[in-house]
Amino acid sequence: MIKKGIIILGFITLWFACSNSSINKTSYLYNEGEIFGTYYHIKYNYSKDIQTEIQAALNSVDYSLSTYKQESILSKVNQNISTKLDSHFIRVFNRATQISEQTNGAFDMTVASLVNVWGFGFKKMDFPDSTQIDSLMQFVGYKNVILEDDKIVKTNSNFMIDASAIAKGYGVDVIANLLESKGIQNYLVEIGGEIRLKGKNQKTKKWTVGIDKPKDDIYNVDGELQEVVALDNGALATSGDYRQFYYKKGQKYSHTINPKTGFPVSHNVLSTTVYTVDCASADAYATSFMVMPLDSTKQFSDQHPELGIYIIYAVDSLKNNVWMNDKFKKIIRH
Repeated sequence: MIKKGIIILGFITLWFACSNSSINKTSYLYNEGEIFGTYYHIKYNYSKDIQTEIQAALNSVDYSLSTYKQESILSKVNQNISTKLDSHFIRVFNRATQISEQTNGAFDMTVASLVNVWGFGFKKMDFPDSTQIDSLMQFVGYKNVILEDDKIVKTNSNFMIDASAIAKGYGVDVIANLLESKGIQNYLVEIGGEIRLKGKNQKTKKWTVGIDKPKDDIYNVDGELQEVVALDNGALATSGDYRQFYYKKGQKYSHTINPKTGFPVSHNVLSTTVYTVDCASADAYATSFMVMPLDSTKQFSDQHPELGIYIIYAVDSLKNNVWMNDKFKKIIRH
């Protein structure tokens, strides 16, 4: 949605400069399209348009990690069909496992069956009761699905994987790496609100990114900003409970599922934004910090100074507050 020259995307608001000035005698090109059930927007400083290559690279990630395409590698793994894993799947699986270990299971791709039963996944199911949740919890636990000799091995065939909390970020990284392989040093890649960028915009200034104020607004009609950051390198991802949710009998149910309980998260954390080197990690950590209590995330931050963390949380029904660590404070636009 476009408002007064600002493009508002998911949890992130981007300003794309409208100047015709250039850097290194090349123009800034803009590509957009559809992938992963959402949209991508890419701005880069180069001598020719490479959208065909960009789309092909994104399609290869989608073929690997989509839960909606029956022919994808991930879908075949979930159906226990023997298939050769590609490099995309292996990289994402290994990184997801690392983050699962670091977060003590707050991030867990084996929540697929729970995501489905709550109505947020690739299979639409009826609203669950506690008995259904209990029966599915036996098939949740990342340690029960391992990569062995480039093959997925499950302790039980009913385990399924959902990569949606890391795949968009990984797709952003794939395109950023493609651009850099061509020597492109000024770019911004965004897929469904997840971002990686480098260098300067076409006004030779840092890229400016806005973090949306959390409101129960599926279509982001208001587009009010909570914070603005200015960056010339790195990745940014945001997770929140105010874009994908529904109400049933007066109770709000968010798309973020707690792997420990089997239920959608229900605490005072409304939105988490993570700034780090790669977008796959930022994406997965942002989901993890939506699951973890705020105090646990603060402790995690102390142990991982490489992460910039920004959290919006509810003080009461009328007031929100913000916590951020020192690394994130350095990128706030002043």
